[in-house]
Formats: sequence, C-alpha cells, structure tokens
Amino acid sequence: MDIADSSIELWIRCLGNESLLQPMWDSLRFNYRDYLRSPLFPIVLTVSSYFVLCLPFLVCDIIGDKWAWVQQFKIQPSRRPTASTLLHCAGVTLYNHVFLVLPASVAQWLWRPPVDLPDQAPSLLELIAGVIGNLLLFDFQYFIWHLLHHRILWLYVTFHAIHHNYSSPFALATQCLGGWELVTVGFWTTLNPVILRCHLLTTWTFMMLHVYVSIEDHCGYNFPWSTSRLIPFGLYGGPSKHDVHHQKPNTNFAPHFSHWDKIFGTHADFSFISVVKYKS
Repeated sequence: MDIADSSIELWIRCLGNESLLQPMWDSLRFNYRDYLRSPLFPIVLTVSSYFVLCLPFLVCDIIGDKWAWVQQFKIQPSRRPTASTLLHCAGVTLYNHVFLVLPASVAQWLWRPPVDLPDQAPSLLELIAGVIGNLLLFDFQYFIWHLLHHRILWLYVTFHAIHHNYSSPFALATQCLGGWELVTVGFWTTLNPVILRCHLLTTWTFMMLHVYVSIEDHCGYNFPWSTSRLIPFGLYGGPSKHDVHHQKPNTNFAPHFSHWDKIFGTHADFSFISVVKYKS
C-alpha cells in the first residue's frame, strides 16, 4: 500500500509540476517566436497536420489487398475508395482551403495583431485537462449541430449531404465538406480554447489532436491502437461508430465520445454492420 501511495503521489507531482514542459516551451518561444506569434500559425498548423496525418491511411487505401496485415482491420473490407473518389475529395478539400481558409487566413493576418507568448509553460496536468475539456466542449457543440443538420431537410441537403456521398468513409473524406460546415468546425475549434482560457501550448496540442481523431473517425480502419480501443468502457466512439453513422445516418451524431448519443437514444453499435449487405 505504501508503494502504491508513493507511486500515485509521484504521478500527481509530475502532472502538476509547472517546470516539466518549461524547457520545451522556452525552446519554442526563443527559437520560433516570430512564427508562433503570427495569427497564421494555428491555421498553418492544422492544415499541414491534416494532410500529413492523412498520408498513412491514404497509403493503406492505395495498396489495398497487397497489404494483407493492414486489410484485416478494414471495417468494410469489400468497400475501398477508388481513384475518382480520392481525387474528388482532394479537389473539394483543396477548393475549400483556397477559397475559404486562405482568404480567412489573410483577413485574420491583416486585422489581428501578433499574439503574446506567455513566459510560463502550462503544467502537464493543465495541458491534459485543457485538451480533454476542449474535446468535450466540441463534442457537445458538434452533436447538436450534426443532429439538426440531419433532422432538418433543408440544412442537410444544402450543407451536409456532400459529406454523406460515401457510405464507407476514408481519411480524405474527413474534410470533404460544404463550406458552411468547414467554417463552423473551424470557428468552434478556434473559439473553444479562448472560452476555456487555455495556454497557447494547450491550444495547439488540442488542435493537432482534434485533427488526428477526426481523421481516425473517418479512416475506415479499426486498428489495435485506435482511440476507441485505448479508452475503456465504450466512452469513445472512434472509427467503428462513425462508420455506422455513414451507413445508418440517423445514428451516432457525436464526433468523438458516445455519451450524448446514448442519452438521446441515437447510439448504434458496430454490430449493425454485421447485418448489412454491402454493395459492390
């Protein structure tokens, strides 16, 4: 018992140690100060993270049957994106970034002054709590938004239908969105850290993690290291649950966690897929 108590106390001290992340933060702000202070930095960070993190899943899709070990984790093994679908999603994503993200970035760069970099780094506990808080807040916001866009026909047809062109999602389909949806998601992702008064390091960590889990939700693979397998008790949806949403669109509206769907009766397990007859 004493050893266990000592270990717990050590972990608590480590998480709450305000100097643990300080060397890394000092290195960032001293060596890359001008870049980090730019209003463009969060946008460059998220956009570059998106394309880099899509690459491994894109390789899995392109290789297909030639990589048997990977394909055993394919959620819908008989459904793979074709070259035309990949090009279509890449084209929509490129269009949105050129005609929406880029102008917004330039406007923000022109009117928003460079941000101040705090001298003190957050503790590891503050960073973890801030990231989780942002994910939970976004999960609630997007659940309501998503539910309304499926319940109201005009909203669905006008803004959200493009994302449901594919019943078998894949990584590049993550940002195959209408402009309104992309702007809304970007707005919440940017605003929520301000609401929660997060440190900049926490904000950037959240943004990168949010990009990753969004891609993972759409990747079409349920790997052993998938977030839903790492988080116990079915608290997290992950790629399997979101795959069900693309096949049964009136279920699993929450982007990450599963509690809101369970509360509102829109939750569906992956077992639904076992009774689906896939189209060729």
